[in-house]
Amino acid sequence: MNGSIRKSTVVLIAVIAMLGGALIATMSGTHAVPMFISTAHAAAVEQGPLVSFAPVVKRAMPAVVNISSSKVVKEQAQGGGMFDDPFFRQFFGGRMPQQQQPHSQRETSLGSGVVVSPDGYILTNNHVVEGATDVKVQFSDRSEFPAKIVGTDKYADIAVLKVSRSGLVSLPFADSSKAQVGDVVLAMGEPFGLRGTVTMGIISAMGRGGLGIERYEDFIQTDAAINRGNSGGALIDTHGDLVGINTAILSGETGGNQGIGFAIPANLARNEMDQIMKNGKVTRGFMGILPQELTPEMAKAFGMPNGHGVAIAQVTGSSPAEKAGLKVGDVVTSINGNPVDDVNAFRLQVAGFAPGTTIHLKVARGGQNLDVPVTLSEYNMERADNDNGQGNVPEGGEKGALQGVTVQTLTPDLRREMQVPEGTAGVVITNVDADSPAGQAGLEQGDMILQVNRKPVTSAQDFNRAVREGTSRESTLLLVKRGAGTQFVVVPNK
Repeated sequence: MNGSIRKSTVVLIAVIAMLGGALIATMSGTHAVPMFISTAHAAAVEQGPLVSFAPVVKRAMPAVVNISSSKVVKEQAQGGGMFDDPFFRQFFGGRMPQQQQPHSQRETSLGSGVVVSPDGYILTNNHVVEGATDVKVQFSDRSEFPAKIVGTDKYADIAVLKVSRSGLVSLPFADSSKAQVGDVVLAMGEPFGLRGTVTMGIISAMGRGGLGIERYEDFIQTDAAINRGNSGGALIDTHGDLVGINTAILSGETGGNQGIGFAIPANLARNEMDQIMKNGKVTRGFMGILPQELTPEMAKAFGMPNGHGVAIAQVTGSSPAEKAGLKVGDVVTSINGNPVDDVNAFRLQVAGFAPGTTIHLKVARGGQNLDVPVTLSEYNMERADNDNGQGNVPEGGEKGALQGVTVQTLTPDLRREMQVPEGTAGVVITNVDADSPAGQAGLEQGDMILQVNRKPVTSAQDFNRAVREGTSRESTLLLVKRGAGTQFVVVPNK
């Protein structure tokens, strides 16, 4: 009875308050604002969340695993320093204090992985297992199995593992070429050892490269939170298909997530995995040129004001490119009909072909468009680590000015001093005014100028003549050799 009275009292007070508010509004001369109460939200709450990825996560989670690896690292012997100095040895009668002998210790690392076949094949990052002598995989049911490293590719940061277990839940591959900026994605892994962590975001960009993280970069960028330990984990779409392998973050000084994470696209990861499982390694096509970005200034100098592609700044001797007749100064605009947009895209396209493949290049040369077939050889990645290699973007400025630049004919003495190979002709820059556009652009003393406006120069006289002949042009195009590489430099004629 008392409870009923209290409820009635509460209802009565609420009614009085509402009526009182209306009365006050009427007395004050204002009009009461009608109040509408929506029942849609309440109904939605009763029915459950409007949007949930729980079913997708539930299906995918068993395919995301924890990977722990360990390796033995030998430490250097301690001691030395002053004890290696003969002056100090006399105080010990030739006998030195006992120094600590080198010893070994075991280093461990943690990461994530993705089961991609029911019979136990797992994809992860190379840096998660690199150099490991012992690898273990722990599944979502807490079971743990030793894993064998089937093969790795450090240049794209991919590794394939195998566990002796069948009937596993695996993730299907998505066609990552169809992924678009704005697509919703989920990052799954075990950051900081936190089992079964899922974060959500969107694809922020596609085809990210030139970051210096790996030699071959074609990253999917996402703002889904990725942290340490996420490496090798899954980036999935809202269907639960594998879009990419989480690999790296840009974290600034904090070391944590800043909303900029990178994943290896599923198509690239799958191609690498197929090669590793078939051949035990990854092979890439080799053409033998040094490509350079075609800037608007360069495009105009090449007579391609609306052009796109990459300029050939160097052709390796006896390479497929040289055998096919490609020349320095050619501009490659497409490969097998697919447009070439920049150096990174060009390198990825060429490397994606198997050695022995014949590809067709569309090449702009002197106002003509040529179709040039090139049969690729195999790229020696180990050798490329020790030289410029195919596809390294040349360093230096893309703008300059000839004012303030003095040159000297390449003499035999200079050739020996600079270790210039026989047969290389050009002039050597002996001085650059630091305040000139050339100095500000990066031209340096010791650089060699091989061509002026596509014409070879073999002496200072040739150089000066070619410069004078080009004064009526908007700019002068130089081919400059620095170290082992060459590059084009566009010089505005001011």
